[in-house]
Amino acid sequence: MIDPATVERIKNTADIYEVVSDYVQLIRRGANYVGLCPFHNERTPSFSVNRQKNFCYCFSCKKGGSPVNFIMEKEGLSYPEALRHLARRYGIEVVETRLTDEQRAQRDNREAMYLANEWAMQKMEEDLTATDEGRDIGLQYFTQRGVTDEARKAFRLGYALDKSDALTEAAVRKGFDIALFKKLGLVGTSQHGRDYDRFRGRVIFPIHNRIGKVVAFGGRDLKGGMAKYINSPESDIYRKSHELYGIYQARAAIESENRCFLVEGYMDVIGMWQSGMKNVVASSGTALTEGQIELIKRITPNITLIYDGDQAGIKASLRGMDMLLAAGMNVKLLLLPDGDDPDSFARKHTPEEFREYVAAHETDIISFKARVMLGEGQADPQKRIETINSVAYSIAHIPDDVSRDVYVQVCSKILDIPEQTIANAVARARIEVEKKKEPNNGDRFRH
Repeated sequence: MIDPATVERIKNTADIYEVVSDYVQLIRRGANYVGLCPFHNERTPSFSVNRQKNFCYCFSCKKGGSPVNFIMEKEGLSYPEALRHLARRYGIEVVETRLTDEQRAQRDNREAMYLANEWAMQKMEEDLTATDEGRDIGLQYFTQRGVTDEARKAFRLGYALDKSDALTEAAVRKGFDIALFKKLGLVGTSQHGRDYDRFRGRVIFPIHNRIGKVVAFGGRDLKGGMAKYINSPESDIYRKSHELYGIYQARAAIESENRCFLVEGYMDVIGMWQSGMKNVVASSGTALTEGQIELIKRITPNITLIYDGDQAGIKASLRGMDMLLAAGMNVKLLLLPDGDDPDSFARKHTPEEFREYVAAHETDIISFKARVMLGEGQADPQKRIETINSVAYSIAHIPDDVSRDVYVQVCSKILDIPEQTIANAVARARIEVEKKKEPNNGDRFRH
């Protein structure tokens, strides 16, 4: 931990004008300075810096704060990491408070886990291209899937040799404690007490957190086994509900485009990324969580969900929508032509064609839900009632009053129901939503 006196010295020394000037060209305007916001695309400066108050703020995207807040947001750092970043910039020696034995052990354990994962990633990345087995099986798979060398290197793709203990033996020779590899899920123990490589014979997708540290792995089977994919278990450095595949590679593009595309799988991310659509992440087959939504919201409030155009894709598109709306996200939906996933669609089209398709076919999520549910039960009065109440419940999750009113108007036309009727249903649902936000009820919304 950083000593409180050091924290105060860093805060008192860091000058918001100097810190922001490392990223933004600022022009004096009266008592303040202005520039193009570093958090979203804009042509007219809306980012203001007040040197006297040591504060910055964007009047468009609403991001800003103190020098520490600015660095946290811009660099994707935690609070202690941002303090250390500023300390280095101003040449301030960071004095650490004395940690308890338990705190020191926890810190050392986390660092050891990061080091073990980094080493494992490098080994499997090397085995993909430096061994006959890796080239003949793993690299051939990626080549057949159209993965470019640039994308393979950017995502640090690898291959786990199809030997029961290749990684385990290499880790022992390197001096690692195998107990650590078991905690990380890289090594398992059989019923007979023998250690084995959990990911053997699979192509490997390392999962990075937002600042680029390897926290987990996904492995795809190439031999037709029962489990097509296996993933690292949760650990002290990995909570799957708080991570998104590709967030590290996509962060700068999401910031620049002020929009995030959300897809389902590893290859969907890679396919879109290498076609030029680099502001893309994946939930990796898990249901979208509040932690993942917050990860995106820290960069942009605008999200487009991309799914296959079949019934499974339509059903998947509506999962998690209420949580996204409750978080104040601007949610769009794009269904691809039936038979295509984001990876295959990206490989068939240029980035320009893909963007044109997005512009022509994306729709807001609530209007989509209303049309889908209405189509399923147009002739059944009970189904229509369920549709109206369900749509009203989703609208009720939107925190902004104006946005809720707009969606009431839009859905009134789609559902052919008076605005006041829908507004009344939204008001009733809003009471239920607010009750569920109370501490005793938790803050997850389900419908």
